[in-house]
Amino acid sequence: MLRIAVPNKGSLSETAAQMLYEAGYTGRRDSRELVVADPRNGVEFFYLRPRDIATYVGSGALDVGITGRDLLLDSGSEATEIAPLGFGDSTFRFAGPPGAYAELADLEGVRVATSYPGLVGDFLGRHGVTAKLVKLDGAVESAVRLGVADAVADVVSTGSTLRKAGLDIFGPVILDSEAVLIGSGVEKPGTQTLVRRLQGVLVARQYVLVDYDVPVAKLEAATAAAPGFESPTVSPLHDPEWVAVRVMIPRVETNHVMDALYELGARAILVSAIHAARL
Repeated sequence: MLRIAVPNKGSLSETAAQMLYEAGYTGRRDSRELVVADPRNGVEFFYLRPRDIATYVGSGALDVGITGRDLLLDSGSEATEIAPLGFGDSTFRFAGPPGAYAELADLEGVRVATSYPGLVGDFLGRHGVTAKLVKLDGAVESAVRLGVADAVADVVSTGSTLRKAGLDIFGPVILDSEAVLIGSGVEKPGTQTLVRRLQGVLVARQYVLVDYDVPVAKLEAATAAAPGFESPTVSPLHDPEWVAVRVMIPRVETNHVMDALYELGARAILVSAIHAARL
């Protein structure tokens, strides 16, 4: 069986489990289960701490896993990224007291608190900056106020948490992270099937099907407004002056496309969700 590591808790856990379910796999029903076999799909799931997944996969103990790109790089593991999964977005930045630091070089010899010493240390090293890293498991933004560090490197979304702690963001982006599928470097049977299924889930979440009827004279304009993933499907109707069109479009463009088609004279415009896809 293909051995798959899945986050057992944390921000990635629920979305990863839902994505695997939508991809047709059978996961755990009890949160206390640590190992679940899915013989119908030829896989076995191992539920682990997100921070440990890269280590297990990189060692070859497990074949593939779902974790954050940040955790993969911080681990120093030999595991490699196979594909991004489109959720769990996060950005890592430096922050410090207002006016204390303006650029990366200002961190030379400075104490920097972070929960990701491997990731941050590698970034600083690549930019020729030597700083003293202070490893913390959480609440990094409090490190400066409590005198443990002079600056921090942490996950940033809006920056409000850092501002409330009296810190300003500075310097370049350390990393743009998201959930990723990682592998051991040795492809096992079932890996490509897993990748295709997960990519199918991403497509199903990002696209919708639009069906509409349009006069033949307006067909070219309509297909220009909604060209589709490759090319629209066009079918004749009983009325020879009209055709039926089916097209796949990005979900975020749905209402704009519907408005444009209606203005062109299309009618019976219907939108359907996509539950699975192979492209």
